[in-house]
Amino acid sequence: MTSAEPTTYPFGEPDRLEPDPLFAALRAERPLTRVRLPYGEAAWLATRYEDVRTVLGDPRFSRAAGVGRDEPRMRPHLLPPDTIMSMDPPEHSRLRRLVTKAFTVRGVERLRPRAQQIADGLVDAMLAGGAPADLVEDFALPLPITVICELLGVPYEDRTDFRLWSDAFLSTTKYTPDEVRLYVGRLREYMAGLIAERRAAGGGGEDLLSGLVVARDEDDRLSEGEMLSLAEGLLVAGHETTASQIPNFVYVLLNHPEQLETLRADLSLVPRAVEELMRFVPLGTGAGIARYALEDVELSGVTVRAGEPVLPAMASANRDESVYTDPDRLDLLRKESSHVGFGHGPHHCLGAPLARMELQVALDTLLRRLPGLRFAGAEEGIEWKDGLATRGPARMPVAWDTAD
Repeated sequence: MTSAEPTTYPFGEPDRLEPDPLFAALRAERPLTRVRLPYGEAAWLATRYEDVRTVLGDPRFSRAAGVGRDEPRMRPHLLPPDTIMSMDPPEHSRLRRLVTKAFTVRGVERLRPRAQQIADGLVDAMLAGGAPADLVEDFALPLPITVICELLGVPYEDRTDFRLWSDAFLSTTKYTPDEVRLYVGRLREYMAGLIAERRAAGGGGEDLLSGLVVARDEDDRLSEGEMLSLAEGLLVAGHETTASQIPNFVYVLLNHPEQLETLRADLSLVPRAVEELMRFVPLGTGAGIARYALEDVELSGVTVRAGEPVLPAMASANRDESVYTDPDRLDLLRKESSHVGFGHGPHHCLGAPLARMELQVALDTLLRRLPGLRFAGAEEGIEWKDGLATRGPARMPVAWDTAD
């Protein structure tokens, strides 16, 4: 193991939606550097695009090898060993196959009309209430929450509770470790209760929870703990990231008026805009989840020894000068379309097709139906999330043009 003294990471507090400027220097001079996160053992931080893709996709790097280790992390709690994010293929593949069908591009496209209906209903309410409206509470949160609740079979009226539990799941400093344990425990109890209801009803439902119960009870394709962890992960990840990215994307577009006008003039560019914004916006406040080297691996001239953890810095990889022309410029017509905003490799975001569809529907609906969409008052009126693993506005007042 290396004896180099690790640097404290993250290097500073998240600056709204700007990646840390130190990343550029590291990519050029020290693409692999030793860091120590708030919790866990020291690790390598990979900052270049190709190194990040290698760490995420090469079978010489493992998630399962981290089980039982004091993994480097932003949050006080460790991921449980029965969660899909703690597994490698073939165990990871076994669980992923149970829910993949619902998240294929074809499967997600069947949900687009319903997502559009939800988005239009939310904008109708915003128009009826008049400006200003809070883009977060009035649109960005209810859209993905409604979709994932209907997909999973979770009651929408319970959203206040599971939003609290989701925040605890993603807490870095917002909640104490005791509060995290309490709320994450309540999330598990809640999902266990819903599963018990499916069993009492004899199964047969079309939602994902019913499908998982059948896979557990009739086909023995996953354990009880795996089923609970998978259901929890789908509920949290199925709404939180998209709910954060909708106001993030609008914030970035409003601060890039030329790009916004390009999009307003041609809404057929929305899918391309979503990909460029996924590249441009650093969603996480830290790095990705650590992968452990199963053997000695060389990355950018540095030997990562077997057993050492490596953290993939996706925000840095998405601004790599060797991959992108003028990477710090938002360009909705950018020729380079690849990015690691949804990860890469076996753990590439399962819900990426769903998130893409929801983000496309959100941007198209907001720009089409709210002409002149803008910040309501000074930008300083935006309240930003604090103490969570994801960044973005907690409150974002917006206004729009109204007919005379």
